Amino acid sequence: MTVLQECVFVDGIRTPNARAHAEKGWFRDVRPDELLTVLYNAIFKRNSQVKPEDLDGVFIGSANASGMQSDIARLSWLASKMPASVPTQTISNACPSGMSAIMDAARSILTGENDIMLAGGAEDMEKVAMGANMDMPPRLWEIMKPEEIFVGPTAEKVAEQYKISKEDMVKFAAHSNRCAAKARDDGKFKHEIIPLMGKKEDGTEFLVISDQWIRDNPNEEKMMMMKSPFKEGGVVSAATSSPLTAGAAIVLMMNREKADELGVSYTYKYSFGTQAGNDPTVMGVGPINAVNLLFKKTGLGPDDIGAIELNEAFASQSLAVIRELKLDNDKAPFEKVNTWGGAMALGHPLGQSGARILVTLLNRLNTDYPGAKYGLATLCGFLGNSNAVLIEKA
Repeated sequence: MTVLQECVFVDGIRTPNARAHAEKGWFRDVRPDELLTVLYNAIFKRNSQVKPEDLDGVFIGSANASGMQSDIARLSWLASKMPASVPTQTISNACPSGMSAIMDAARSILTGENDIMLAGGAEDMEKVAMGANMDMPPRLWEIMKPEEIFVGPTAEKVAEQYKISKEDMVKFAAHSNRCAAKARDDGKFKHEIIPLMGKKEDGTEFLVISDQWIRDNPNEEKMMMMKSPFKEGGVVSAATSSPLTAGAAIVLMMNREKADELGVSYTYKYSFGTQAGNDPTVMGVGPINAVNLLFKKTGLGPDDIGAIELNEAFASQSLAVIRELKLDNDKAPFEKVNTWGGAMALGHPLGQSGARILVTLLNRLNTDYPGAKYGLATLCGFLGNSNAVLIEKA
């Protein structure tokens, strides 16, 4: 009989997140597989006890695994001149893809199948556009209308159903940007961000060390004036929606005994994970189901959690999730949720985001919540998938 092992988080890193734009994006001349190469090289440099050939597997999530992101786990690994003997897997699960990759890797360690795993996600929403090459089953339209599942209209529906005001959404988005700007200025992201070369709008090359989308001085009055592109008289605008982004993130995980044998340090371990489905027409509230399931199975509740990372696809769905689960205050500012900002400011590179929020969660816990026993990361996904991961002091 297999005895469950412990899976510890040894390290977590990411690239800066850049605007996904053919002319203005800092990484417009950098492929998504090249973003991963930067991280592969950095993770082994930071953890010299581990060699690439020691890995039992590499799992990488991508929401749209086509074009430059086709089997990105394998192709990025081989293109990085890493050993072909290491197996890889590309995992596609819409926005939760990066988190699903980490969960699958962690479970393989828990069961004893693997000892050392690298997992994460990558996405470039300019080079591989959202929904590119997607061919939806015509039978689906017998169940729902096509316009009902586009993510913008789902955010409007959430705002209406959960009575989320435009004012609260604007305050939420502005707060996210202010928190991200402060965290950046305070050097909070330095441990997780691996700098790489990019290009300014004028074509000048420079070393990118921070996220491109952060707004230092968000103007709430102007944000309130912005109109919804999703619904006549709607309340969701570009100011309260996550922007198109490019980025990558990875996590190095090990069997605890193997980590001790190699002499690597760790503070937190993978404790529990859940996946849940919900109505695609309100896809953004999926974390309510995923987190409630996690709490039910673990016997924990919001008061047990030290820090929380919730991906901010839209301000409406983020506020609905926070309020329904009682994760924090009903409106910004927050004490536990995204205190270094979220996707409103840092960007949302779809398949990367589930991995990015786990990287940031580990960093936040080690930096700002050293006494916390638990941390929680959760996000929604297109078509109604959602994931939640509980991490625990090792």
